[in-house]
Amino acid sequence: MCMALIVQKFGGSSVKDAERINNVADIVTSTYKEGNDVVVVVSAQGDTTDDLIEKAAEINDKPSKREMDMLLSSGEQISAALLAMAIERMGYPVVSLLGWQAGFDTTSDYGNARIKRVNATRIEQELDKRRIVVVTGFQGVNRFGDMTTLGRGGSDTSAVAIAAAMHADLCQIFTDVDGVYTADPRKIPGAIKLSSISYDEMLELATLGAQVLHNRSVEMAKKYNIELEVLSSLTRRKGTIVKEESNVEKMLISGVAKDDNIARISILGVPDKPGLAFKIFSRLAAKGINVDIILQSIGRNGTKDISFTVDKNKMDDAIALLQQNAEKWGASNIVSDDNVTKVSIVGAGMETHPGVAAEMFEALFSRNVNIQMISTSEIKISVLLNKADGDRAVEAIHEKFFGQ
Repeated sequence: MCMALIVQKFGGSSVKDAERINNVADIVTSTYKEGNDVVVVVSAQGDTTDDLIEKAAEINDKPSKREMDMLLSSGEQISAALLAMAIERMGYPVVSLLGWQAGFDTTSDYGNARIKRVNATRIEQELDKRRIVVVTGFQGVNRFGDMTTLGRGGSDTSAVAIAAAMHADLCQIFTDVDGVYTADPRKIPGAIKLSSISYDEMLELATLGAQVLHNRSVEMAKKYNIELEVLSSLTRRKGTIVKEESNVEKMLISGVAKDDNIARISILGVPDKPGLAFKIFSRLAAKGINVDIILQSIGRNGTKDISFTVDKNKMDDAIALLQQNAEKWGASNIVSDDNVTKVSIVGAGMETHPGVAAEMFEALFSRNVNIQMISTSEIKISVLLNKADGDRAVEAIHEKFFGQ
């Protein structure tokens, strides 16, 4: 009788070469030997996805999104087959499955598809034969039978989706860091590893630039109450548990994150009258452009300025849309700046502790860092800064809250 159903996801750095693949095979088979059913989800090896994007650019500088999905989904197929071969050589029963074989039905948004459902029948049949099942992450199939991909970091979401569909006992996300830290440990030597963190805090950190987990995977884990563990495939030490409630009650904040993939856009001199903000932001939303921090000036001389941030890769689309409508809206000018970064602190403890913002701003002042824009919620504070100040700001804030 099996002890548990465990889903294990391994990122690109964990399967980047033969040595790493054999290491993963050892982790997987050790879990299997303990009597567990094991489903493994893999990403493409190392920089394979970036290499494939470069190959596409050599042939066509504007390929269709459908053909890009056909190309990019091949990276995970290579990883899955190679890992299955490694497990096979060790003498264990194993089968590798593509996303469509594993039952991933998705929308037709090529390049950023959403999972509609996971029909896990084939996976269950293979587990009944006591096989280890290796599934390609990041991919699925739409109603036309075309391959689709889930966007960057989508393999995390694939793993959580399988765990949710099959009511797994645990979903482990193996990466190149051994847990969730209060800041990027590669840049902040004093970063502290958390034993646990809540879904809400992890979701905020993932959305705000922490690259440990894909934010859609955290959303799904919260929705279906899937316990996640973030750990390293290299050290094999106990990782960080992501769950409904964190035990870290004494911690005021749980982490500092930085996001460089951001741009600021300002619409200058628009009429100071009701309904204009609605017209602007509803038009952006209709084009699939998400807006984050928003700042509106106090109206003077019958006009006001509206500034907001968007993902850097959406900046050109946003500017083009705004310029098309600038005259109709009465705007005098539209300016943009992608030489900015967003630094954020996240923590459930902020809800009951006043003065957190003041401490954050004091830390920035101590390093002579100027704040351009501010956004807050119950568990986060974000500031927009000049990109050159980003790392210094993270260091100052982390020292302020975790230096002791």
